[in-house]
Amino acid sequence: MSDEKLQKVLARAGIGSRREMERWIEAGRVSVDGKVASLGDRVSLEASVSVDGRAVKLNPQADSQCRVILYNKPVGEVCTRQDPEGRATVFDKLPKLKGGRWISVGRLDINTSGLLLFTTDGELANRLMHPSSGVDREYAVRIHGEVTDEMIKRLKEGVLLEDGLARFTDVQHFDGTGRNQWYHVALMEGRNREVRRLWESQDVEVSRLKRVRYGCIFMPKQVAVGQWVELGQKELNDLCDLVELPRLKLAPKTLEQLKADQRRQRKARPQQSAEPKRGRRGPRR
Repeated sequence: MSDEKLQKVLARAGIGSRREMERWIEAGRVSVDGKVASLGDRVSLEASVSVDGRAVKLNPQADSQCRVILYNKPVGEVCTRQDPEGRATVFDKLPKLKGGRWISVGRLDINTSGLLLFTTDGELANRLMHPSSGVDREYAVRIHGEVTDEMIKRLKEGVLLEDGLARFTDVQHFDGTGRNQWYHVALMEGRNREVRRLWESQDVEVSRLKRVRYGCIFMPKQVAVGQWVELGQKELNDLCDLVELPRLKLAPKTLEQLKADQRRQRKARPQQSAEPKRGRRGPRR
């Protein structure tokens, strides 16, 4: 196998997403064969790589195994590993890993609930998040205010926000009448508070926001708020195919891991939610 970019090799080893690894390399946290690495370095699988002084096991693509879980995030949790304010994080209830760590596929702000994907494969996470992959996200949105056809047309054609042009690829009425209605919207990016800012640009308020689909993965009805479910090989294949990544093998779990995961799930108290549970199937691409 030919040499590959260092950040790509680290991502595949499950250390973090490719973008995160680029930042770590620039910060001098990564060494190759005893020397501090530079962004742009290429390495072979025989190289001795360490992060923060700890050796990293490099895996060839063909032998890569990964896990993917879907988490139903409640309002009030933040998408960081540790919060300086002591708030609950989305990582608190996830199953424990022996080696490697969970990598979040994008983020949801503290007031947004719904579908979050986590994986142990950094390259898969990077592909799913990168705008060039064209992976759309779908949200259920409760709007307080009057929504007109002209407003929806503007939101689909594009609105100039402070960080550039943004638009929904689809807007569909879901439920409700009057000044409190549910809509389902889809967009291709994941900019900070983009869904809220788009609606607010039309002088209406988003009173509830929940992600119900990420690409080909929908929120299952049986996954309560604050609970997670592990995806199977078929779902993993679908995600790899979606972002044109060679298919990965689902990492097997031992009986000990299964029991530990079940105990952890039981400790997480399910919460009730009146929000719509599922997304609509998006257009084929």
